[in-house]
Amino acid sequence: MNILAIGAHPDDIEFGCGGTLSAYSGAGHQVFLFVASRGEYGGDPEVRQKEQEESARIIGAQEVFWGGYADTEVPLNRELIIKLEMVIKQARPDMIFVNYFDDTHQDHRNLAQGTLSATRYIPNFLFFEVPTTQNFTANCYVDIQRVLGKKLACLEAHRSQVAKTNIEDLTILESAVSCANFRGIQGRVRYAEAFQSVRLLLPI
Repeated sequence: MNILAIGAHPDDIEFGCGGTLSAYSGAGHQVFLFVASRGEYGGDPEVRQKEQEESARIIGAQEVFWGGYADTEVPLNRELIIKLEMVIKQARPDMIFVNYFDDTHQDHRNLAQGTLSATRYIPNFLFFEVPTTQNFTANCYVDIQRVLGKKLACLEAHRSQVAKTNIEDLTILESAVSCANFRGIQGRVRYAEAFQSVRLLLPI
């Protein structure tokens, strides 16, 4: 399969589905990333872009597409939908992951809504969660125990962001492990990533 993960900022994808993407890549599937902005409100955009590209190599992604939007200014408009449709045409994905729409960050909200429109003909469409996600009700899970180390390595590649959780003495790595453990308990495994599926076509 071809898999496309869509995130508003560098490291969104890794937190939400880095383990799942690593597992897909390791199984021989083609993984592509679309990152809407370079996250300049969180640090030097040149540094953040390089961190994202290093993380993509760890995941085994084929290519990173950049949206070119300013951080905090990802719009919900026709231009965004057309840009996403162009990436979809290039990547030809069978499955798409994106930020959840109920979120305290406007970039996540707008990107999720724009992706809903752009991916209306894709059979497998799932939302992932990040630390700013709200009211997320998971309905499917991926066991990531064997790739948890790779997920953490992807997050660690975003060195400038590891300590930026707004919670004293808590790193993004610790947060990711806690989330994976919590979702794993729900999915009846040790560590999992959780998703809310809009469409999920089960192969038989």
